[in-house]
Amino acid sequence: MPAWHLLCESIVGLEHALMPVRCVFCGVRCEAGERYVCDACNAELPRIRHGCSTCAVPLAAGGVDTICAECQRQPPPFAFASAPLAYEFPVDAAIKIFKFRRRLCYAPAFGALLCRTAATLPDDIDALLPVPLHWIRHGIRGFNQAEEICRPLRKSMGVPLLGNVRRVRATPSQSGLTAKERRRNLQRAFEVRGEIEARHVLIVDDVITTGATSRQIARLLLENGVDKVSVLALARA
Repeated sequence: MPAWHLLCESIVGLEHALMPVRCVFCGVRCEAGERYVCDACNAELPRIRHGCSTCAVPLAAGGVDTICAECQRQPPPFAFASAPLAYEFPVDAAIKIFKFRRRLCYAPAFGALLCRTAATLPDDIDALLPVPLHWIRHGIRGFNQAEEICRPLRKSMGVPLLGNVRRVRATPSQSGLTAKERRRNLQRAFEVRGEIEARHVLIVDDVITTGATSRQIARLLLENGVDKVSVLALARA
């Protein structure tokens, strides 16, 4: 084994001994090979075993190309959606702590979970779009949660972020709104500034609830010359 390789392993081992990574869900020290989520918690996460290939809603059964009744009745403007986890405990609690209590230690763990799901994504994606926050909410919160969990994904996939899609209307929070209210709340909330050169854009968010946000952004992208839009979120309600 080369000397530099041994040195790198020694440095990693020393870092782990002095500053151990702890599981974001239970707080125990992660062992070698575990990153951010211990094996015990990882095994208990509410994973979506069967989901609609179009909107990612959890289904009782199905295959990789199963489409739910709602998407068959009214197809969304995006072609594909995926989410590894159901929006249930402890995922729902962790996301709320991450967003509203500024616990950025969750970001690399959530990003790593998204990276593992990237293998299921179409292979022609050429740009990522974290769902934008309005500048006022961004200033109050201090960060955009979608951008934070998108960082590891960008590095893993090696594709650029779109920077010219903005949230131009400070809409009230989507939490607690009905599907109809969410759609109305997001009307004219986003805009594109300049041209988009990407052909297949992946929208990245923390949670898909009704899909209203993704639908609104997808329509805007398609209107501005994008050929196809897909969606990836950490969790699906």
